[in-house]
Amino acid sequence: MTSARLDITYQTLYSELAQRSLDESFTSEFSSNGRFVAVEVKDKKYWYFDTPKPEGGGQDRRYVGPVDDPEITKRVEAFKDLKADLKGRRRLVSTLTREAYLPRPLPMVGQVVEQLAKAGFFRMRGVLVGTVAYQCYSAVLGRRLDAVAMQTGDADFAQFHEISVAIKDSIPPILEVLRQVDQTFREVPSQADGRVSTQFVSRGNFKVEFLTPNQWSDDQAGKPVPMPALGGAAAFPLRFLDYLIYEPIRAVLLHGAGVPVLIPSPERYAIHKLIVGSRRKQDRDGTAKSAKDRLQARSIIEAMIENRQHADLASAFMEAWDRGDQWRAAIRTSIATYDDDFQTLLRTEFAKGVSEFGSNPANYDLADKSTDKPAPPSK
Repeated sequence: MTSARLDITYQTLYSELAQRSLDESFTSEFSSNGRFVAVEVKDKKYWYFDTPKPEGGGQDRRYVGPVDDPEITKRVEAFKDLKADLKGRRRLVSTLTREAYLPRPLPMVGQVVEQLAKAGFFRMRGVLVGTVAYQCYSAVLGRRLDAVAMQTGDADFAQFHEISVAIKDSIPPILEVLRQVDQTFREVPSQADGRVSTQFVSRGNFKVEFLTPNQWSDDQAGKPVPMPALGGAAAFPLRFLDYLIYEPIRAVLLHGAGVPVLIPSPERYAIHKLIVGSRRKQDRDGTAKSAKDRLQARSIIEAMIENRQHADLASAFMEAWDRGDQWRAAIRTSIATYDDDFQTLLRTEFAKGVSEFGSNPANYDLADKSTDKPAPPSK
């Protein structure tokens, strides 16, 4: 295993940055002349922010987040006391990238994510996915991950369709947001429906894509899905994505003064990469993408095992395995591509976690292949 632990000093600095970044996002997004209100929707309460309309009376209402999210509710209650600390956060980002050598995204990547964050994408429970999200996990896990797997020329963003419909709010027109970064961004009309776009590309060939879980019939495959919260953008429906973006976690992208984002939990990201890594179509770059998927999965799994987070990995693994034959076949295929040492490590540690949940590792194909016996349970 190759993931070295970050010095505790840098882990502490990252935690401080994460706290300050979320604080600052409230001070910049919400003006002092507005107020937070709790609104009940389908038996669940959500925070909204009301501001007086400039003309004609009434209120403009913006979605903030669930009342039962303690981080959001804490900041709602302390809103008047929050102060932006831009220079201080920039120093923290500089220390973490220059001294701790944590990954910093390419300028274009960071600027695109930052503009979408300012536009409210993550406030509306959108999730950063793909390799840009992977760049955040070194700081989240407190360990260095494989740097080769961090190279990317695009940025992927996901949101549940039902959330996009339910929140009754939207970011500004997506092209306006992206053109604040690069005026050459343009829509790429969907091949299935040229009236809408799920992808946007700059003259320098930097691509931004919006995704949503395909929770409909196979007839919907490849057809863009209207997303009311995404400023006129549609989203490309993908199988397995609902598993990935369920219950995302907060993180900070190390760009500028730190950009607060939502990313998949590391255990879901790793297991999802095992699944999609075996299902890439054999196009001209499919093999390379598949190898990158499995490299990212391995790096996160090794880091979490060293952190003694085998139970978290096992929980995500069991959920995916229990979803059916296609899921199991994809996982088996990916695991079989690794060297024997990593396969043994994965089976042993996953089996420990499965046993801790009171289940039989053999039911999850976690037998020791050299002896054809179940891997030993945790003591």
